[in-house]
Amino acid sequence: MRSLAGVVIGFAASTLAAAPQTPTIDLTTVLARVGERVAEYYRRAQSVVCTEKVLAQPINSSFSPQGFGRALEYELHIESEEAEDDGLIHAAKMMRELRKVNGHVPKPSELDGCFDPESRTEEPLEFLLPKNQAEYQFTKVAAGKGKDKEALVIEFVHPQKGEPEFIHNEKKGPDCMSFTLPFTMRGRVLVDPSTFDVLRVEEELAHHVDIRVPYKVQRSYPNMPDYITIDRHTTTTRYAVVKFKDPEETLILPTSIDQLTIGVGGVSHRNMQQFTDYRRFLTGGRIVK
Repeated sequence: MRSLAGVVIGFAASTLAAAPQTPTIDLTTVLARVGERVAEYYRRAQSVVCTEKVLAQPINSSFSPQGFGRALEYELHIESEEAEDDGLIHAAKMMRELRKVNGHVPKPSELDGCFDPESRTEEPLEFLLPKNQAEYQFTKVAAGKGKDKEALVIEFVHPQKGEPEFIHNEKKGPDCMSFTLPFTMRGRVLVDPSTFDVLRVEEELAHHVDIRVPYKVQRSYPNMPDYITIDRHTTTTRYAVVKFKDPEETLILPTSIDQLTIGVGGVSHRNMQQFTDYRRFLTGGRIVK
């Protein structure tokens, strides 16, 4: 593995002496190296399975629990998707199989909770693959500060077109209300400067959003406002080193995802996901598209 290719040190010459300038970091080079590492991570991670534990908890505006949460346990693995034209990986999905709800094998009536993760979701690093980076605006890369001083920090903006949509999913319960996310997000990617492995991804709503509530829902719920305001929506994904034996191998794999949504009108909730008990399985899966 080469050392940081994106760091270029310049020197200013004078008639008396040469003095080093502040190092600069090339964003294009760093993104290219990160994209390569993410693609390699997906190739290697397909032979790995883990246990995912999720706490889905409705909360109020002060972050306190509101009602009962759901403790879920899944078996999870990653599947990647390759493009037909060049064979490069362009997508990766987290594939889940539910094992337990609140500590026991779920009954049919306990399936599909309002804030349960879907059985198939995007893997959080998918946007860093080379074929996907153009959809984002990467604005800056710099050395981290404080507790992140050992990392490179890449800043990005994800502008999304369309109007946010209010969703009332009565099949998951009369109070199950959510929304789509076609609005601007911004965030940071923290990267190990020696390997270009991703250590953490932070993403947040760039501004508050007003979502119109359909008239049909307002009629069914007399106290429902015309609009619901999403004041805050954040997601933090953390990665760490996981070691395997027979044969020995080291991978950077997700350890947790923490998602927080604060809104007016009953849509505030927090999902905390933890990934543990990583192990290999004999047959890897890959969806080729």
